[in-house]
Amino acid sequence: MTAETDTQTTTVYRVTGMTCGHCEGAVTNEISALAGVSTVKAVAATGEVTVVSAAALADEDVRAAVDEAGYEFAGRV
Repeated sequence: MTAETDTQTTTVYRVTGMTCGHCEGAVTNEISALAGVSTVKAVAATGEVTVVSAAALADEDVRAAVDEAGYEFAGRV
């Protein structure tokens, strides 16, 4: 899911393998480092990661960040 406003884009991604707060933090830290990202909220219980950014992010960039954190990118919700 992607929603665009005049200034920001909100996208929800599915990430598998997260089981706890540490997992959420690792994914949040890696995605937060991407250019243009303002907020990230990862929820291990649902596997959903909500990202607010200045513009739409390339799925490949998000996948690389999630891989770096040690989890699996499963696409957009």
